[in-house]
Amino acid sequence: MSELIPSCTKCSVKATERACRVQGGKGPAFCPTRKMEEVVKKAGEAYSEPATYEFARQASIQEAECYINRDKTPGVKHPVKPRLQEVCEFAGRMGYKRLGVAFCSGLKEEATALSKVLENYGFEVVSVICKVGCTPKEEIGITDSEKCNVGKFEAMCSPVAQAEILNEAGADFNILLGLCVGHDSLFFKHAEAPTTVFAVKDRVLGHNPLAAVYNLDSYYERFKKSPGPDGL
Repeated sequence: MSELIPSCTKCSVKATERACRVQGGKGPAFCPTRKMEEVVKKAGEAYSEPATYEFARQASIQEAECYINRDKTPGVKHPVKPRLQEVCEFAGRMGYKRLGVAFCSGLKEEATALSKVLENYGFEVVSVICKVGCTPKEEIGITDSEKCNVGKFEAMCSPVAQAEILNEAGADFNILLGLCVGHDSLFFKHAEAPTTVFAVKDRVLGHNPLAAVYNLDSYYERFKKSPGPDGL
């Protein structure tokens, strides 16, 4: 059964020979490109829907245009566009006019700066903070000992409200900035417009969670072992 479970992270085939990159390429027993052709084919049918087709087409064009000298031989990838620019360009390619920004209160300054950049590109921006509604955490069963600030009133983060407000505002495209793990998932579930992520929250690593991955052989070596009873 384990051979039927896709495990692309465990693929040892060279990138230049992989079935997912080269027609007729190689793949291990768990390769979904070779073993789940019907699933891939069914997924491909979604692109026949005009809106999905155009979204995917523009996303692919945006991907390529992040590099220069693509026509040179031998080709050497030379990326030139930060994600900030990519988001603006892609929204423009899609003809979006009104962008929604759902952000964490801890990144208010960053969200304000992002909104200004979006406006400079000619977009109308609708933004909503995570604490919108000032709903007590007790409403979702949080006890005093489970609060970030024990003994004080604490408004819950309400990603569902954020999503519904942006839905009501008629956002064409949403941008997430720093929502907590789990809260971001609820936003995705309830948002009507397509959503991209500008930055994710990492309270310890300056919102760069990959830093822990890059240091698995040094400072974060503990993550290579099963966590103890305290989670560390």
